Amino acid sequence: MELHIIYTEAEMLLSKECLDKHAGFKTSLGPWEQDAVIEYLTDEYDLKPSAAIQVNAFVVSEAPTCLLTFS
Repeated sequence: MELHIIYTEAEMLLSKECLDKHAGFKTSLGPWEQDAVIEYLTDEYDLKPSAAIQVNAFVVSEAPTCLLTFS
């Protein structure tokens, strides 16, 4: 399984335009605070490195998306 995260501060509607731009879009985790995203990912997935490490690295990066890694 691959889990991709797209971070945006812009309001996005689940429109055809959004779905076309992000193929395979399934759901939104927000708007959530960073700690809430980490808590959710920790509870739901066995991420290696941890959800906290991956999310924190993503937030400080310039990348608009990231691919989470699992054990």
